[in-house]
Amino acid sequence: MLVIVCPNIFHYNIFVVTNISIQTHPEEKISKLLTLIGQPARIKILLIIGAQEACVCHLEAVTGMRQASISQHLMALRKTGLVYSRRDGRNMFYHLTQPEIVDVITQAAQLTGCSPETLLTLGARPVQGCLCPQCNPGIDPKLTCRNTRSNKSS
Repeated sequence: MLVIVCPNIFHYNIFVVTNISIQTHPEEKISKLLTLIGQPARIKILLIIGAQEACVCHLEAVTGMRQASISQHLMALRKTGLVYSRRDGRNMFYHLTQPEIVDVITQAAQLTGCSPETLLTLGARPVQGCLCPQCNPGIDPKLTCRNTRSNKSS
């Protein structure tokens, strides 16, 4: 079931659609969106995957956050339809369903006196020390992501 709740934001989760559809005023919908993306970690994640889709291990390398925390943020963003995931072998890649959200974030940066260029460097690839398939296209899949972390502990 595809429902357009707010222009350019699609929701597939019936529970989310029901909750958002109850809000009839545009300012409430906008407030909900800004609240959702209003956490620094989510802004980083959105900017990184706005440049190019990324797996969780890449997000870990760039943000320095733990996998569990990143997964929680991705889950919230996925539930509202801002982020979509796709599986490629054993890797799960995340990307934006609405790339325009990056423009909203860069405009907010300008309004607050921050340099949008600094924010956009989060999406730069390859990242030193990142063993994801995108930063190291020729690497053996057995040495990427989760396997690498488990090998470090042995």
